[in-house]
Amino acid sequence: MNYLQKPQLIEQHSFEIISEIIAAERPEYRFNGAIQEAMIKRVIHTTADFEWLDILWFSPDVIEKLTASLLRGCTLYTDTTMALSGINKTLLAEFGCSCRCFISDPRVVAHAKEQGVTRSMAAVDLALEEEGEKVFVFGNAPTALFRLLEKGATPSAVIGVPVGFVGAEESKEALVKSGLPAIAARGRKGGSNVAAAIVNALLYRMREA
Repeated sequence: MNYLQKPQLIEQHSFEIISEIIAAERPEYRFNGAIQEAMIKRVIHTTADFEWLDILWFSPDVIEKLTASLLRGCTLYTDTTMALSGINKTLLAEFGCSCRCFISDPRVVAHAKEQGVTRSMAAVDLALEEEGEKVFVFGNAPTALFRLLEKGATPSAVIGVPVGFVGAEESKEALVKSGLPAIAARGRKGGSNVAAAIVNALLYRMREA
């Protein structure tokens, strides 16, 4: 059997196919800048779903705010270990940044039980107690996103793409209306893999700059 085996060539060819499909099926579509294009195409590459052309929402200043925050050495807080594992932490460290997930932290487990809330909510509470510049990356837990918003927190940026049927769409619409620098997935779709893909797309573009 003859097939591509080198990871870099497979990825390169995948992105070429994505670009060809967009050009053929959505010739009128225009990306709002090279970084937004890189993010949307990487999410499509991750999911094989072209609906992301229409459902990934960007606040006007979010890319600039995210980039500046990463250059200053911020901390990313994820709602799942899956999102944490999917982010390129080696490249993140090159910019002086770190990434944390408190979902299994004993303090979070205890706090969630005491307060009668989800561990995702308790993890947000713990993250907000920490010093330093923060970016929140949510791919799975609507309750985490709701918690962040109800706390009135002002992180540098939020990537809010929780997936699901209970509260997911509503939490992301609340993020869109919050005025925070944010990237959100309109509707039910999302996921930790999508959240990580968005972060990685920006990191790769920053490395190339």
